[in-house]
Amino acid sequence: MQLEAFAANATEYLRSEQELLLDGVGIPLVRTPIEGRHCLVVVRGYRYREDLAALGPYIRERKPVLIGVDSGADALIEAGYAPDLIVGDMDAVGDEALRCGAEVVVQAYPDGRAPGLSRAQDLGIDAVTFPAAATSEDIALLLADERGASLIVTVGMQSNLGEFLDQGRSGMASGFLTRLRVGTKMVDAKGVAQLYRQTISGRSIALLAVLTVLAMAGAVAVSTVGQGWLQLLAENWENVVFALQRLIS
Repeated sequence: MQLEAFAANATEYLRSEQELLLDGVGIPLVRTPIEGRHCLVVVRGYRYREDLAALGPYIRERKPVLIGVDSGADALIEAGYAPDLIVGDMDAVGDEALRCGAEVVVQAYPDGRAPGLSRAQDLGIDAVTFPAAATSEDIALLLADERGASLIVTVGMQSNLGEFLDQGRSGMASGFLTRLRVGTKMVDAKGVAQLYRQTISGRSIALLAVLTVLAMAGAVAVSTVGQGWLQLLAENWENVVFALQRLIS
């Protein structure tokens, strides 16, 4: 019965939001550069604290666009990060987050009414609206996708059937169709945390090698045996150079 209701709701949602889902009509332009970058979309949902903690190396190295969905912006700040974008109806996000300097996208009803816009304006914050019948997390995904994100990593969103069904019929419909639209760009934070390995640059490896050699040389130089070796090396330097030249040639 629940699946039948979901199918009917998904059909109705697709009919009403066809232009949004298929052509991106109504998705606002934003100042934040997204094209070709990773986006991290944070919802204050399922195990969001653990996911954010596990993604520390990924965030430091990849520097993704940080998108807080309503109180997901507060979650980012609590974890020590500054959101680049805040998306939602503004009913759950704190004033501190709204004042942090992030760009704000206020969700509006399909007819254009946006109750959350007045709150942003009262705080002196410029904001754009995004009219859609989808959930706040879904419009964040659609925004990142339409503006050219190369990968969208999600925190706190549904990752299994049970969590997905918890959204209710309307949430399931928009979530299901949004994920079809975003496709393979979307990856759950748990998968990234398991697969991601922080890489060390070649320059860092070279610097570490040089420091190791210098440390060893210093240790040798201050020892009695080491001083004897250095004296012997100095006395036979010409022979050493000649031997090295023969090896190279």
